[in-house]
Amino acid sequence: MNTAKSIKGFSKLSKEEKIDWVARTFLSESVDGTAIMKKYWLDDDSEQKIFDDFSENTLSNFHLPFGVAPNFLIDGKYYTIPMVIEESSVVAAASSAAKYWAQRGGIHTEIVATNKIGQVHFRWEGESTVLSDNFAAARQQLIADTQEITHNMSRRGGGILEIDLIDLTDQVDNLYQIKATFETCDSMGANFINTCLEQFAESLQTYYSTHHADSGRLSIIMSILSNYTDQCRVRAWVECPVADLEIAGDTLDHREAAAKFKTAVDIARIDPYRAVTHNKGIFNGIDAVVLATGNDFRAIEACGHAYASRSGQYRSLSKCEIGDDIFRFELDLPLAIGTVGGLTKLHPLANLSLDLLGRPSARELMSIIAATGLAQNFAAIRSLTTTGIQKGHMKMHLQNILNQLNASAEENRHVCNQISDQHVSYSKVRQIIEHYREMA
Repeated sequence: MNTAKSIKGFSKLSKEEKIDWVARTFLSESVDGTAIMKKYWLDDDSEQKIFDDFSENTLSNFHLPFGVAPNFLIDGKYYTIPMVIEESSVVAAASSAAKYWAQRGGIHTEIVATNKIGQVHFRWEGESTVLSDNFAAARQQLIADTQEITHNMSRRGGGILEIDLIDLTDQVDNLYQIKATFETCDSMGANFINTCLEQFAESLQTYYSTHHADSGRLSIIMSILSNYTDQCRVRAWVECPVADLEIAGDTLDHREAAAKFKTAVDIARIDPYRAVTHNKGIFNGIDAVVLATGNDFRAIEACGHAYASRSGQYRSLSKCEIGDDIFRFELDLPLAIGTVGGLTKLHPLANLSLDLLGRPSARELMSIIAATGLAQNFAAIRSLTTTGIQKGHMKMHLQNILNQLNASAEENRHVCNQISDQHVSYSKVRQIIEHYREMA
């Protein structure tokens, strides 16, 4: 082991000392890492401290583009949706699909449920009947002991909904679980749920050790919320007469275009290799809004992919139906988000995003996010089944290529004029610039 590249007490160093050690130890002399990291600090020290405190061992800020997608008509209301993403074609695709469906009645949504799950796993070494026969009394104790924690949430209409005992001894000896269901209103609720669960664990152990110590031994394994929020779901859909479905220009008639679109979605329902890419496209839209509003995209991704596998095979989260000459495209997925607490207030742009959306409730934000995912998915499949994905994607990627090649403003204009409707590729752009420079 190269001990020169390890360090003790790194977290106790000042920010300047951390940067200095990282730059000296890992970065080449040709890279002024210290200057690069400091370049992205905020000018306002108090604002920068907020960002530093979001994480541990913070050295700088990592910037991502903050854009907007206008013309989203969702449940009869227009939104301009904030999106944080580095993939250039995503915002354009979402905006295009939003405008398309706004002319056909907009995107419709339905909140299926908003419940969330938490678990306490524990071992009971004793007769299972002692545990189960006395659980009703234990449950009352758990509820009583968490009243102080749940008081404010209950006033807002949330709190603990159910507490169930789950027997897992057929899979692991002596293993049981408390499965608790919560309503957390406009909060994502992770801290609230975990605090309740830890109190459940303490109260459960106290109850059985006090009343049934001679019948068995209870030991807590862990207490934690589940990010699989299949009881916190939203459905979004668009529909119109097949005759109004103009997605293929003059290349296909409406019925052929609708059938081709549906087949593309059906492929993602049966083929996991296609389904992963299909769902990734959905999350291009979803993650961008989740990030913009200060929510946890990792939890939402993990849950969404688990939900896509609920049948035993990984499948598309969206589906398409054509019946009675009506085209319907639908997305159904779990979405546990919040509009209060966490980064929603602390992060200035997350707070701004919620202002931009009209300070939505958690339920309304679920609808907005699902609608964005559906629009993104529609735009991707429309491209795949008509012009192909690369034509539009590479045109949007052109500016990144020009930046990589350090193109001047004049070279930029020249390339755009030259390439026009041609296929965009890195090699083609480089060839045009090199020829331009030779001729200059």
